[in-house]
Amino acid sequence: MNMNFYDFSAKKMNGQEVKMEEYKGEVVLVVNTASTCGLTPQFKGLEELYKQYKGRNFEILGFPCNQFAKQDSGSNKEIHEFCQLNYGVTFTMLEKIDVNGKDEHPLYKYLKSKSKGFFGKKIKWNFTKFLIDSDGNIIKRYGPTVDPLNIKEDIEKLLKK
Repeated sequence: MNMNFYDFSAKKMNGQEVKMEEYKGEVVLVVNTASTCGLTPQFKGLEELYKQYKGRNFEILGFPCNQFAKQDSGSNKEIHEFCQLNYGVTFTMLEKIDVNGKDEHPLYKYLKSKSKGFFGKKIKWNFTKFLIDSDGNIIKRYGPTVDPLNIKEDIEKLLKK
């Protein structure tokens, strides 16, 4: 069976399941996050993007991950509070997941299979980003050090489609 982005689901921080098909017609940025990483300040740029484009069918899905140097070891509740208190995050944060290995989330298995990074399919660090168009196609994969604000041009192109 040929799977696509809309065939997957995940759980929000409150445990509520969300199906990716709820984002049909929207441009989506999927990112694995961490609370105590040198790249954690990217939450600020992500939130800025979200505020700028949320009224134009744009969504960000943040997936906390503790697989890289144990930089997100808190509970889902602690992570959520940290993101809100320190960065005013209002975009959708989902429950903590694994993005590599035997317990990797099925959505990440799919995203990685459809777009290779610099080090192959494996996610190499926190804040790897995937840009998905309004039809569910993976348009681009961005490395962890790419500033979210440097993705604006790509987002704008997709929102004009």
